[in-house]
Amino acid sequence: MGAALLMAPLLLFLVLAYAWPFLGVVKWSFTLPTPGLGQYNALLTDDLVQSVFIRTLRIAAIVTVVSVAAAYAITVVWVRGTPAQRIIAEFCILVPFWISVLTRAFGWVALLSNRGLINTWLQGIGFISEPLALVRNEFGVIVGMTHFLIPFAVFPLASSMRSLDDRVLLAARGLGSSRMRTFWSVFVPMTRSGIIGSAMIVFVFSLGFFVTPAILGGGRSVMIAELIYLRIFQSPDWGLGAAISVVLVLFVGALMALLFRYVRPKQLI
Repeated sequence: MGAALLMAPLLLFLVLAYAWPFLGVVKWSFTLPTPGLGQYNALLTDDLVQSVFIRTLRIAAIVTVVSVAAAYAITVVWVRGTPAQRIIAEFCILVPFWISVLTRAFGWVALLSNRGLINTWLQGIGFISEPLALVRNEFGVIVGMTHFLIPFAVFPLASSMRSLDDRVLLAARGLGSSRMRTFWSVFVPMTRSGIIGSAMIVFVFSLGFFVTPAILGGGRSVMIAELIYLRIFQSPDWGLGAAISVVLVLFVGALMALLFRYVRPKQLI
């Protein structure tokens, strides 16, 4: 009973701040511009909406794979490296949280644009004659999103790695397994839950990303969050924007249900 009373203010806040507004969005999806299922039918027949959904899933999948792979390498150093390596890895993990997503996005624009540092340097050394298209496309979006999401992928992996029993690794080495084989055959499988949790967190974040794709995509690689913004604030087509929002929330909810079904909650901390 005491726990329920302590949880009551939080639950009330969640209902007022999230559930109640979301019900209003659900109502819009069925009533604007006319009552019915017309907006949901548009999701199945509108080529633009379908292409944006496919692009969003593709970019989110690529970002997830790259982010988790990079985060795994960083986490191994952070958890099992020397004291100096751990300090450097921790610094690299925490510093990005001190810089806003907007600042990082514009930083990548300065690096990747046609007159940015990378293209200028490559042209200066004669490696290329024309600027590479590194921004205002999917490549720029993937780079910016991956850079932002790697730190979020680290923590589930770190929790999983810290829970390992080192005696299992020592036993594998004692039975003649090489370091590389021990890593791939013992260490990686034992951190599978952390990999799954990390991948799900990054994928869910990627689905709703707005600022970075809008800046680095330059309107040429529109993702689902940007499409919702355009439909509601610029079209305006509130009904379709609301229907897309509802589908996105339901999809993310299903992914989170899978996450908590197959990954122990303590491994997400």
